[in-house]
Amino acid sequence: MDNRKLTNIWVVFLLAMLCCFLWGSATPAIKSGYEIFGISTGDTASIIVFAGTRFFLAGVLVILFQSVIEKKFIVPEKGSVPYIFYLCLAQTVVQYFCYYVGVAHTSGVTGTILSGTGGFFSILLACLVFRQEKLTSRKLIGVIIGFSGVIIMNISLSQGASFHFTLPGEGLVLISQISYALSGILIKNFSRKFSVTMLSGYQFILGGIVMIVTGLLAGGRVDMAVSPSAYLLLIYMALISAVAYSVWGTLLKYNPVSRVTIFNFMIPLFGVLLSAIFLDEVDQALQINKLIALILVSFGIYTVNRPQKKSI
Repeated sequence: MDNRKLTNIWVVFLLAMLCCFLWGSATPAIKSGYEIFGISTGDTASIIVFAGTRFFLAGVLVILFQSVIEKKFIVPEKGSVPYIFYLCLAQTVVQYFCYYVGVAHTSGVTGTILSGTGGFFSILLACLVFRQEKLTSRKLIGVIIGFSGVIIMNISLSQGASFHFTLPGEGLVLISQISYALSGILIKNFSRKFSVTMLSGYQFILGGIVMIVTGLLAGGRVDMAVSPSAYLLLIYMALISAVAYSVWGTLLKYNPVSRVTIFNFMIPLFGVLLSAIFLDEVDQALQINKLIALILVSFGIYTVNRPQKKSI
């Protein structure tokens, strides 16, 4: 595709929506995978092996697809290995260790809504840490609105309006979103020197190997003698990462962070819908605090990314 087309708002819209749908489907896919592969929520080591298998396969698919397109095998570019290592720590190892363990200890609806907060962290890092953009009052208001949704979501109305938040569940999912935000900034910076596809593919492979080895050494196991549907699910989960991160990284390379991450608000919308359908969490999706949280998180992400000329 012509690089100039990647800045066209309709091209950005369609490709970003594809990524958001794929990411929105990740939480129900992961929780379905635990059930199909017989992994208990308390078996952290096996969860890490399962995650590593997905990302190793995702990396292999990225490299194979790009090699076919370019009609040559894609190898790490000269000087890229340290950057692949840094990216794999943020984008795969830390992010998905926290995300997989966190999702195992919370519902699909809750995990999906929390995954939408990555957009807030992306903007805050871009504005306050890496100074790539200006922090505007509108962005700051959006962050406050979005995080108020996260707080409301974790208030249990059935227990006298008590606040429910655990580190192994909601806490780790939030940490994963900080890591996700950092990885987006890193890939935007690194893509100035190296191919986005090459970086994504090899960081997934390296991150997958690290997670598999770590999980196996900790006693984790994944029963691969399962039904054909389990392998189809695993391939789909690998494609989520292979397609979404490659496309998203390319969009970030040619567009401002805010212009791309404005579409992050669709992730919780897709995710809640898919969790309600495939995880039978309709009752959770329709809880008043979950609906309010979904609206606030979505509106907050939209607000935080709206352009404003005057900075604070």
